[in-house]
Amino acid sequence: MRVITDWHSHSRFSRACSQELTLENNALWCEKKGVNVLGTADFTHPKWFAEIKEQLVEVEQGLYRLKSGEHPLVRYMLTTEVAQIYKRGGKTRRTHNILFAPSIESVGKINTWLDKRGFNRRSDGRPILGLDSEEFYKHLRDIDERILLIPAHAWTPWFSVFGSKSGFDSLEECFGEMTPYIYAIETGLSSDPLMNRSLSALDNVMLISNSDAHSPRNFGREANVFNIEESKYSYDEFIRILRERDTKAFQYTIEFHPEEGKYHIDGCAACGFSCEPVETKKIGGVCPKCKRPLTVGVLSRVADLADRKIAKIPSNHVPFKSIVPLQEILAECFSVSSPSSKKVQAMYEKMISEIGNEFHILLDASRSDIASIASDHIAEAIFRVRSGNVLITPGYDGIFGKAKVFND
Repeated sequence: MRVITDWHSHSRFSRACSQELTLENNALWCEKKGVNVLGTADFTHPKWFAEIKEQLVEVEQGLYRLKSGEHPLVRYMLTTEVAQIYKRGGKTRRTHNILFAPSIESVGKINTWLDKRGFNRRSDGRPILGLDSEEFYKHLRDIDERILLIPAHAWTPWFSVFGSKSGFDSLEECFGEMTPYIYAIETGLSSDPLMNRSLSALDNVMLISNSDAHSPRNFGREANVFNIEESKYSYDEFIRILRERDTKAFQYTIEFHPEEGKYHIDGCAACGFSCEPVETKKIGGVCPKCKRPLTVGVLSRVADLADRKIAKIPSNHVPFKSIVPLQEILAECFSVSSPSSKKVQAMYEKMISEIGNEFHILLDASRSDIASIASDHIAEAIFRVRSGNVLITPGYDGIFGKAKVFND
């Protein structure tokens, strides 16, 4: 059976995140989006973890659903993101990592261990830990060998394993003897698998994609698509697929166009200046307006570490499909600036109700089915996105890029 996962999101207890992020509301939006397995997020936060224990029940090994019986096909997997700030190799490192846990009992042990170390789990759903990534992973595996650590949005300049501002040049430099247990990295919104595959050092690592959503409306803007036997549907099966690099079970990832990511190219948001890596080198990496260092984006950072050029994903790696979220497509078709406008939301709900979930509409539905419920114009826009016929103004220095399906 086809299973679509989005393992990295947040709860309403994380900073700058929507109050709409409740377990029941999240499951509702997963149905709309077509996400089958959602990461719980933020399991270190005491109040959110209490809600997890109160509202969820284990159905398959390591997979949970709402006790209420609402949205019965949506599963939760226990995941969270942690921020780590520490010294290594004479530099201050700032990394974000995703943790996967196989059970509520394992999460309880993680939280108890963090409490004993004196960390404040109440301040933020994504806690800041002064822990070295290698040592932290060792402790996690001492708690439960099935706990998995995956570097989050691996190329983001400020907080990631390869970030230009405070990251590392290799996984080994960061994780040391724990590197063999890094089965996957998260590519992040500002890079795609093709960019990552230009590093031969990542050949033995799987690439996963998740939304990192701060509101339920953004679930599934990136996701992972698996083909799993119903009898094997479990936490352990997902971990096995990543550990063994099973490219038959892991079918493809669903990707944001990396140019839309808010750190794709180099730039200075304060001055409204951005440029491609070649120009960055010509101007010495300094903003021509304010003369301050540019924020070096993902495209430049990948180019710095890459050791080959590839035009397509190698056959032994997981392929990908790029999308533009349906609400963004509708906003352009209706010539409105906000995807949350009443007109967009009304059409979105109509299409979801009468055609199917968002992934079905974006990836599978026929042109005639879309046109009969929406319009020929909207059907054309969706099929242009499927064919990759999209115009994008790249994002930089914290400013999201903008995708357009039709030119002026």
